Amino acid sequence: MTVSLEQLGRCHVAVDLGAARTRVYIKGLGLVVDEPSVAAVNIRTGSLIAVGTLAEQMTGRTPDHIRVVRPVSGGTVIDIDMAQRMLRHLLGEKLRRQLRRKPRLRAAACTPHDSDPLAQRATIETLAGLGAWRVELVDTLIAAAVGCGLPVEQPTASMIMVCGAATTQIAVLSLGSIVTAIRIPIGGDAIDHAVVQHLRQQHELMLPSQSVRPLQLALSGNGLAAHGPATTEIHGRDVATGLARSVQVDTAAMRQAIHAPLTTVLDGLSKILRVCPPDLVADIADCGIMMVGGSALLPGLDQTLRDATGVPVHIAERPDVCSVLGLGAMLDGEIQPMVLTPLAC
Repeated sequence: MTVSLEQLGRCHVAVDLGAARTRVYIKGLGLVVDEPSVAAVNIRTGSLIAVGTLAEQMTGRTPDHIRVVRPVSGGTVIDIDMAQRMLRHLLGEKLRRQLRRKPRLRAAACTPHDSDPLAQRATIETLAGLGAWRVELVDTLIAAAVGCGLPVEQPTASMIMVCGAATTQIAVLSLGSIVTAIRIPIGGDAIDHAVVQHLRQQHELMLPSQSVRPLQLALSGNGLAAHGPATTEIHGRDVATGLARSVQVDTAAMRQAIHAPLTTVLDGLSKILRVCPPDLVADIADCGIMMVGGSALLPGLDQTLRDATGVPVHIAERPDVCSVLGLGAMLDGEIQPMVLTPLAC
């Protein structure tokens, strides 16, 4: 997955295939696609019914012959054919014609840190099926660090935490490379699931995790912080009767339910700091941790990490699109590496 900036400068399009959203950046045009990674299919005919936002709205509301699928899981393509069809429709005919005019179309794509060769191959085949002659793979951690403006090319530590829907990736970068990193199979979906399970077990209330964002409801305001609202009203369906019902949920109990998946993330963060060289840890203590990804906007998460580590924690200005914007900056030649010239003996 090591690729030079010169090779990326020859690419025409950058793609970030995430578990939650798919984003496409075209050189000279900017970010042109930012839609949910969801497709709705008629299983009788095999035809595509909807993609993106409309398909996401259909989740849990379709008849038997329509199935809502997610061809990407944890940043890895699990259904190449469906991912190609979804991307083709998200781009639209006008953009596809424009890309077809590019001689020997080159593409760049984000891949999760330490992804296996099969996952990398699936990403390459997905973009090759759309006409890409060559596909360059870039580690999501490096792309996100560039996208949020961290000085990754300098000889100082930059710590980044990519909070995705399915995974959380943490890394320390210096001189344009990853010094140490870890990928944790816990993300925003796991936190949402913890909220849903708490409501089902303690209040006998069913709250579909895919059709709504229960986290946004349960953690309104500063929900994870101790000074947040004492109770929160939640609407759902009664497990026993099947009727609509509202309950007043104790926010403190909700924080306790969310703490279980967060503990795994905090353990991974502590592990990175323990194995990191002392000089880089000193830099991190000054500069802090940069959070990116859609789940970075979880209310109070930054304060939780700040209390657990004792170092400053920052949230990027546009945390959800940092990865694809970082790839775009590399395509546009906005990043200049630090050149280390060999010394003469």
